[in-house]
Amino acid sequence: MDSPPESLDSVLVIGAGIAGLATALRLAHAGLAVTVLERASQVGGKMRTLPSDAGPVDAGPTVLTMRPVFEELFDSVGETLSAHLTLIPETILARHWWHDGSTLDLHADPAASEAAIEDFAGPRAAADFRRFSAKTKALYEAFDAPMMQSATPSQFNLTMRVLRQPSLIAAMQPHLTLAQSLKRAFRDKRLAQLFGRYATYVGGSPFAAPALLGLIAHSEARGVWRVQGGMHQLARSLRTLAEARGATFVTNADVTRFEVQQGRICTAYTADGARYTARNIVFNGDPRALSTGLLGNAVKPAVPRKATDPRSLSAYVYAFAAKPAGVDLHHHNVFFAQNPRAEFDPLAKGHMPDDPTLYICAQDRGSDTQPPDLERFEIIMNGPPRDGTDSQEKPQCQTRVFETLAQFNLTFTPTPPPRTLTTPEEFNSLFPASQGSLYGRSPHGLTASLARPTARSKIAGLYLAGGGAHPGAGIPMATLSARHAAEAILNDRTSTSMSRKTAMRGGISTGSATMANAPSRSSAS
Repeated sequence: MDSPPESLDSVLVIGAGIAGLATALRLAHAGLAVTVLERASQVGGKMRTLPSDAGPVDAGPTVLTMRPVFEELFDSVGETLSAHLTLIPETILARHWWHDGSTLDLHADPAASEAAIEDFAGPRAAADFRRFSAKTKALYEAFDAPMMQSATPSQFNLTMRVLRQPSLIAAMQPHLTLAQSLKRAFRDKRLAQLFGRYATYVGGSPFAAPALLGLIAHSEARGVWRVQGGMHQLARSLRTLAEARGATFVTNADVTRFEVQQGRICTAYTADGARYTARNIVFNGDPRALSTGLLGNAVKPAVPRKATDPRSLSAYVYAFAAKPAGVDLHHHNVFFAQNPRAEFDPLAKGHMPDDPTLYICAQDRGSDTQPPDLERFEIIMNGPPRDGTDSQEKPQCQTRVFETLAQFNLTFTPTPPPRTLTTPEEFNSLFPASQGSLYGRSPHGLTASLARPTARSKIAGLYLAGGGAHPGAGIPMATLSARHAAEAILNDRTSTSMSRKTAMRGGISTGSATMANAPSRSSAS
């Protein structure tokens, strides 16, 4: 089935990840005719669920941070976040475990975290934490507006921001990696290891990511919320609101190629033979699908390869139901490797970690929560980007993960079977051309964040939204990217309507010389 003829107000959104949903909602609210094409059977992209004996288990993001980003999204369409979602604040941000038997809770209350660290490692460690917190707060506040909130950040604007506040140079430590910075900041190696973990939030290694990424710690220190009913409730709410404003959703719609005519994108084709035309198209998939030609040579110039490569980390993710025993889990739990190098050095070489750090989300636990008899869990182990297949991956991962947890005296009954595991290769299949990287381009290097593509691609009418675009990975960042994409379309539409007396109408010929018959697939993220 073909879509209606294009108009100046017609928009296709390819992919119903969090960014695609937020873009569709904003544009539909503005009165545009929005159609969303999603290759999966459900919306949400990486915010996905898997079935279990205890009900749907979140198998993607588990943490909602930067709440004002979501409040602004709902406010922008005349709604309130609290009217559609119940967010439960976590008083404990995360519970951390080490092989030496020590544990540490970080709290939403900074004073409580400082007191916990003093009990954990002494008054000097508490002083170190105080200084680190002040530094990361200053960095976060300095770079929020010119970097994350800006649709088109530039080296010049960032430099001018630093020149207005020269103390930022010392805080940034531009010539240090995050690991080197933390080694100087914390005399207790366990604390350096704990805060180095934040590099993995954007798919990086603390041994290669810039010290500036320490500011991620402040984004979590500002608050962590649990979404009642699971993170996927956010995706469902956005779809409901977009549909109420006229957006159309088509699931199981696998976009295989795009058509460009006279330098402007105009048509998307799906695997089932459907053809959709629109004045503007928003791609909410991994931008690497464009730069590699997976969606046709016509759109290959849209994104330069340097904007998508090198790749970030992937992950091995278990989602299952079981009865835990041995340790007192909270909602967010981290079990640290004995030797961080034994985790990140193999990852850098494309291998599974020898000594992994394991994150566990106990989805039925949290502040003032009594867990049921059968609980839902998500376990995440960092993995290398990969697009090949390895028949030994699942057995090796099964052994490594649960033997490691047994060293902490944590067991699950029944032990989750291999079918509950998603590997990097499987993530590549779910999100084509991603190589399984869950965070897009690698964050390694001081200017890596400026290398990501922005909302406007190099092809007229083609816009980008999602974790692979600016400002980066994570649910809040992808939601910000949606705002940038929607604003770019609305601004460009206004400019176009002022310079044209009538909007172009009519169908698009399928005989374009720029159309590529590539065996490609779209991806929602």
